[in-house]
Amino acid sequence: MMFFSCVGYIVLIVVTIYFILVLKQWIRLFKYINLLPGSRAKSFLAHSTDLVKGRATVFKTLRHWGKTYGPVYNISATNLFPSANISGSEEFEKIASTTKHIEKSSIYKLFDRWLGQGLLTSTGSLWHTRRKILTPAFHFSILQNFVSIFNSETKKLVNDLQKETDKPWINILPHISLFTLYSITETSMGSTLNISTSADKSYIKAILELGGLLAERLLRPWGYNKLYDYISLDGIKERKITNDIHNFTQKIITERSKQFKKFQVPSENDSYSMRKKLAFLDLLLNGKEDGNIDDQGIKDEVNTFMFEGHDTTSMSICFTLMLLANYRKYQDEIYEEVVTVIGDNEDPDINRLNDLRLMERFIKESLRLYPSVPFISRSLEEDTIVNGYLLPNKAIVNIHIFDIHRNEKDWPEPEKFDPDRFLPENCVNRHPYAYVPFSAGPRNCIGQRFAMLEIKAVLCGILRNFILEPIDTPETIRIVTDIVLRPENNNIKIKISPRHNKI
Repeated sequence: MMFFSCVGYIVLIVVTIYFILVLKQWIRLFKYINLLPGSRAKSFLAHSTDLVKGRATVFKTLRHWGKTYGPVYNISATNLFPSANISGSEEFEKIASTTKHIEKSSIYKLFDRWLGQGLLTSTGSLWHTRRKILTPAFHFSILQNFVSIFNSETKKLVNDLQKETDKPWINILPHISLFTLYSITETSMGSTLNISTSADKSYIKAILELGGLLAERLLRPWGYNKLYDYISLDGIKERKITNDIHNFTQKIITERSKQFKKFQVPSENDSYSMRKKLAFLDLLLNGKEDGNIDDQGIKDEVNTFMFEGHDTTSMSICFTLMLLANYRKYQDEIYEEVVTVIGDNEDPDINRLNDLRLMERFIKESLRLYPSVPFISRSLEEDTIVNGYLLPNKAIVNIHIFDIHRNEKDWPEPEKFDPDRFLPENCVNRHPYAYVPFSAGPRNCIGQRFAMLEIKAVLCGILRNFILEPIDTPETIRIVTDIVLRPENNNIKIKISPRHNKI
């Protein structure tokens, strides 16, 4: 009896010490974060009431706070979770340029059920190992294979859009969303989706729905509690959809595993003609053979690539098409560049896509104004001085890429659309962290070359077949707070007409 009594006392002491240490850390966080500029919260709920007013209103409010209080400021959803916010390039560099702050913040735990410990959410040695396995997927020789997939899917998209040319306008977003979903499915899993089959149709619907559910949860402080999964209708729906996605992914992995044979991972110097057609999944299965990843890890990485390679690229293409419609001079010049560099009917290869310099500048300026991932978040692993303020160890730091891209310190007339900002001579003295659509530092996006090639390939196909005319404009588009940069009601409207007078 005395033994159990002693054990009970020891457990009580350990638990008490733990809570004292946690409380001490929270008090320190609260102290230093509240020294930052910002709107002072008058209640326990802090600014949570501002963050449930509708996603378009929330987006405008966040931009106002960044402009008013930035580049380092304090806006917290509740006083329980004090966090720092950053909207300047120099300040972002302090966080992103070091390997010490690669851990994502607790916000990303919302993705755990879907993405597990994939490249987006993992940290430490696990993240390093996975990054090493997947880096060869973006070597020249494999990217060339992916370009052929982009070309094939572009032709399907063009055929789809040709049925829409007699309409006064179309919402381009669902068309592009399917294009990027088909492309990432084939490049990541080596499988071709078919919207006419019930299983594939259900998977497509599930992927599109899950992003919206997570975006709603992101803005609600109570959404971070695990009870949300079981007591809210959205939480229950999210669990079901996630399970459906996982079952579909597992089926593809199982089928490809049966035919898999270990291979030599290509080096950067391998020629395209020597390479067989590989998907990201093949590299993961190869890693499993080497003992570097298990079955759950493979599923996590495939789901991560499906998420990161679908919605982000889709939104970038849609905003770029909207800008092309609004800036007809650039649209005509880029069409001429495509015909000159590639031709009017030939499929582009990776070399000629890289030669589309004007198109690339246009895309970069589009990504500056409309970065697909407008917000990222880190957890600090040591005390860090930023702009004269101490940000304490374990502090959540939210980086607002949308605001960094419109900071007047780095971008004169930031709202003005001007692709010439990316002429080589205009980039010389720009801060290296002023333009970060794919993040920056050691944790930058591994797929940025993949994304740029996909965007260029689809623009070639669209511009060679259609003239784009404006319906929506930068002034009429209302952006909402979401996981990715998204327009209100998922609408980006343009008019497309057949291009009869080709060069």
